[in-house]
Amino acid sequence: MKSIKLITLIFLILNFGACTTTKDNVQATCNSHEIETSAISTVVSTEAGEVAGYIENGIYIYKGIPYAEADRFMPPHSPAPWKGVRSSRAYGPVCPQEKRMGWYSDEQAFAFDWDDGYADENCLRVNVWTQGINDKKKRPVMVWLHGGGYSAGSGQELPAYDGAALCKKGDVVLVSLNHRLNVLGFLDLSAFGEKYAKSGNVGLLDLVEALKWVRNNIEQFGGDPQNVTIFGQSGGGGKVSTLMATPAAAGLFDKAIVQSGSLLNIMQPKYSRKIGLTTLQELGLKASQIDELAKVPYEELLEAGDKAVLKIREEAGTEGLDALLFGWEPTVDGNVLPWQPADLKAVELSKDIPLLVGTTLHEFTSSTYIPALRNIDQAGAVSQLKQRYGEKTQEFLSVFEKAYPNYQPKDLLDVDFLFRPKALEQSSMRCNIQGAPVYTYLFTWESPVLDGMFRSTHCMELPFVFNNISRCKTLTGGKPEAYELAEKMSSAWINFAKTGNPNTEELPTWEPYSIQKGATMLLNNDCELVYNHDKELIEMVSSFQYQLTNTIN
Repeated sequence: MKSIKLITLIFLILNFGACTTTKDNVQATCNSHEIETSAISTVVSTEAGEVAGYIENGIYIYKGIPYAEADRFMPPHSPAPWKGVRSSRAYGPVCPQEKRMGWYSDEQAFAFDWDDGYADENCLRVNVWTQGINDKKKRPVMVWLHGGGYSAGSGQELPAYDGAALCKKGDVVLVSLNHRLNVLGFLDLSAFGEKYAKSGNVGLLDLVEALKWVRNNIEQFGGDPQNVTIFGQSGGGGKVSTLMATPAAAGLFDKAIVQSGSLLNIMQPKYSRKIGLTTLQELGLKASQIDELAKVPYEELLEAGDKAVLKIREEAGTEGLDALLFGWEPTVDGNVLPWQPADLKAVELSKDIPLLVGTTLHEFTSSTYIPALRNIDQAGAVSQLKQRYGEKTQEFLSVFEKAYPNYQPKDLLDVDFLFRPKALEQSSMRCNIQGAPVYTYLFTWESPVLDGMFRSTHCMELPFVFNNISRCKTLTGGKPEAYELAEKMSSAWINFAKTGNPNTEELPTWEPYSIQKGATMLLNNDCELVYNHDKELIEMVSSFQYQLTNTIN
């Protein structure tokens, strides 16, 4: 009997990995991860009604709370009130979207471990993590905007997005959300009359509505509606950039963080309206049947919309337009968005918002997707460069070595020249109007996972920002140096949310960016502040690409 009890105890210990093996502290350690689900202890009142979440490891967690509702192609509005206490303990639906191609790559699926949830057009939901409710403590609020361009993604898609660790570490209130994407959020039907005047930007208006929900409800969740930071990565960074240019969002946030997503130009109405018209034609509908579009099954609507985007993108290309994103993104409609984000008026709109902006060293890493490049030697890399830069190859090599003196041959092909220049351009625009301070970073840490194939790829900084290394070991490897860097970075993000300044004791002094000095924090095992370290390199590459584009056109 004693042996059976011992075996049972060992089984329980092994299945609760957080528990220790000594009698005195097993119970205490396990209790720290208990989940409390009593509605009595977690009820919070929102404008639409009461919600109940759960408590895990001292964090109050609420998921899938409706912040708005909307008819297809129409602006969002406040959700219908409900009676009683609404259970808000599981993520709500995500916006319908195309299949994620990454799932077809075993290596990508293993590393990123996506959670695509379940899809429904009624997807306007927020999730909240907080250390206290109804206590009037006015904690800083951080609102996370997910990546995926404006076509895909959700507030739960990556393990890194879980807000518990950042909330617990910094006593901040973390909010994430879902909103309308792709053809549902950005199909411009304004050519069909006033009813559809805002249709091309309803996905953006969802974000504005979510920020209004935060302003009106977050105090009950222990947050300060007067201290709100919006932050996002990739498409989420683009959303942050666009919100800074959106008059309806003015006053709804106080600080902004753009991670690998400095979006400075968005859709022009001449193209977005053509996409709307062509989508209708693809479905065989006449202008008089425009209202029938609301009844078209989503898969058919998306297929028609994607075909329309391809056709109009080809047309735009013949007219000289070269855009990173095209089709499913906000449009300068003269209504919701009066200007391009790079327009001086748009920059002036957010000049008093402290800004933190940066990228990863490699972003969409060539060697990640082309295995033959992972062990390329110098001669092989130079041969590849000659195909790209021709007679300018030696000039490229010279300025590259100045920027990265300890480079590996594959760096010549992997280092990003798409996102980093946009981040510096966005920073410089702010400096030109002498607004609130801007801080820039370059994340250069490389993952050891799968023999280092991911390097410092797009999204790699996310587990570090959210202090979620333990949740993201398949992407980061989970070694001590990853935890150490996460400690530094998450502290910097928290401090920025609290004060507008990312400086911490763990980092070198982080100076604001200026055009003259170009201060950039390199985030790696050994963090370092550098000054215009890659200016000459970026200028050379940008000049070459400009000349090449003009030659082709």
